[in-house]
Amino acid sequence: MPTPSLVWFRDDLRLADNPALRAAVDRGEPVIALFVLDEVSPGIRPLGGAARWWLHHSLASLASRIRERGGRLVLRRGSARDILREVVAETGAGAVFWNRRYGGAAREVDTAVKSELREGGVEVTSFAASLLREPWTVTTGAGTHFSVFTPFWRACLALPSPRLPLPEPAEIPGSPGQTASDDLDEWELLPGRPDWATGLRETWEPGEPAARRRLRTFLDEDLGDYDTARDEPAAGATSLLSPHLRFGEISPFTVWHESVGVDGAGGFLSELGWREFAWHTLFHFPRLATDNLRSEYDAFPWPRLRPTHLAAWQRGETGVPLVDAGMRELWHTGFMHNRVRMVAASFLVKNLLIDWRRGEEWFWDTLVDADEASNPFNWQWVAGSGADAAPYFRVFNPELQAKKFDPQGLYVAQWASDAPTEPVVDLGETRKAALAAYDVVKRATRG
Repeated sequence: MPTPSLVWFRDDLRLADNPALRAAVDRGEPVIALFVLDEVSPGIRPLGGAARWWLHHSLASLASRIRERGGRLVLRRGSARDILREVVAETGAGAVFWNRRYGGAAREVDTAVKSELREGGVEVTSFAASLLREPWTVTTGAGTHFSVFTPFWRACLALPSPRLPLPEPAEIPGSPGQTASDDLDEWELLPGRPDWATGLRETWEPGEPAARRRLRTFLDEDLGDYDTARDEPAAGATSLLSPHLRFGEISPFTVWHESVGVDGAGGFLSELGWREFAWHTLFHFPRLATDNLRSEYDAFPWPRLRPTHLAAWQRGETGVPLVDAGMRELWHTGFMHNRVRMVAASFLVKNLLIDWRRGEEWFWDTLVDADEASNPFNWQWVAGSGADAAPYFRVFNPELQAKKFDPQGLYVAQWASDAPTEPVVDLGETRKAALAAYDVVKRATRG
């Protein structure tokens, strides 16, 4: 009797350049494709609302593509450790394959699953598939991890070229029998009443085929303007690949090899490097979403939260046009231009003096591309408590930022033409208050 191979899909919802899937198919036995929605294992962070919307459609696309090749995607919900044990017992799988994860809680789950299955005589193999360089492969001359991006990326570029992408399998042989599967609709990942996802549906098409088309369009039409126009939110020069990368609908190896050598690709690929830097930081500092990376910032004197200020920021009603435009774009599309993300985040932390964690939580719930590395990493960068951060030089003036990057007001007109015109706080006075608070951190560090 054949012993099926089990492929455990996670943040790698694709067929092309999927080493775990490739290994299972090459084993020559029937393949069980499994996705587990694990929101209960210790430390696993449940997805935000926008990411749940994306996951639903990405899984539907993946299931369709697997079905076209003769296989079937099995869906289960609960503890990944329990479900892997159950599915292996139900199917008699002799080998389990997955692509590695790098968050602390996810690694603990994977280690426990691997140990338990191997003790039961099951072959278990994991692969590198979501980062160009795994976190333990890029170190300083002293053997420690990097805390500044430029030398980190320089070290990455000095290594041999990343491996070539793997082709997708032409066939995925289904397993005999029918392994029980949940109904995707019953997971209720999509919003109900109210249905707030109209803008997401208008803006995005999740799934691997759409990811490949998006990359091709960007390389053909937008890359040439990327270095000069990427900071202009109205220019449309960004790749819009971040949610596809976040859910693994396209691999960084594919993006790298299709981009490298194309005129103007250097700046774009460095953004891919920034993503790598975030994940490397999370690997070495698993509590990135809750704890200051630089512990001296524990002394920052956050004032008592003013809920009206937080609500105004969330709704895009601060009276600061560029900030309000960004927050409204976020609510409508599940996305915000990166330059505007920095400005909106700086305004929350350094003008409203609201703890960066409140902003990180809001972005986690509303961004389609929020992942457990980049989201807190970027918030800590803006706050000054993270890697490669220099807070005194990053108190963005949103009015000057608008003049520089949206000089004709096109972005603001698109998203915030009816926003309030009176700022909820005085920008100059609140900047002084932020700098005074950072002085408290400096004095605590000296003391």
